[in-house]
Amino acid sequence: MGLQVLIVDDSAVMRSVLKKVVSLSGYDVSRFFDAGNGQEALDVLSREWIDLILLDVHMPVMDGLALLRRMQGSELFKTIPTVMVTTEASQEAIQEALQLGARAHVRKPFQPETIRKILETILGDEYERKDAPDVGGCDF
Repeated sequence: MGLQVLIVDDSAVMRSVLKKVVSLSGYDVSRFFDAGNGQEALDVLSREWIDLILLDVHMPVMDGLALLRRMQGSELFKTIPTVMVTTEASQEAIQEALQLGARAHVRKPFQPETIRKILETILGDEYERKDAPDVGGCDF
């Protein structure tokens, strides 16, 4: 069975880019879920099983750090592998995200290879199903 991936970013374009990057990374994804902020993400988490979250920091309504804090209060949600994908450069915010359970941080703009390598580290071979195409030199 493929991954269920939740992408949380206030930019619809960035959510589409991240879907494409994860798909090109060679992982079998059964379904992508979108959320434009942390509150929408909590709504998705309350009704769907999620295997991986790609999360921005700066969003309206509820930002990524607030979502991570809420996830830490749930035995189920705090175990979901979460990768911060953000323009945030503050070491304090990045450290806070990691202390709140984020497994990795990717700074925008990024190269698809960076996401693929992080997913390999976090997910291992358990979910990888096919060879990833070469997307060298492409960045988002």
